Amino acid sequence: MRTYIGTHQVLSAVEFEELALGFDELPAGIDRDLFRGPLTRESSEERAARLDVAREVIKDLAAQGGGGDEIAAWDALYADALTRTVPFLRAARAAGRSAQAGEVAA
Repeated sequence: MRTYIGTHQVLSAVEFEELALGFDELPAGIDRDLFRGPLTRESSEERAARLDVAREVIKDLAAQGGGGDEIAAWDALYADALTRTVPFLRAARAAGRSAQAGEVAA
């Protein structure tokens, strides 16, 4: 089965996301997990360090955007939005734990 968005054939999940949502990829070497968090557990120290780095990257991208780089400005907005998301698998695991806790308490 083939997937098309407009007249463009989508070849990967990342390409689908870019075309469907209108987002470009983040600059080379920047991982989405830096902003949204990993699918696996992370300690509170790891989370704090990751978020510190993410804030610095967003700050740098926003500064580049303020200097006239439109792509960097959009990347800063996208990265900032990712910091407020939770990967689906992690959210599903958390929901499963809260449902089990509710059953035990009942």
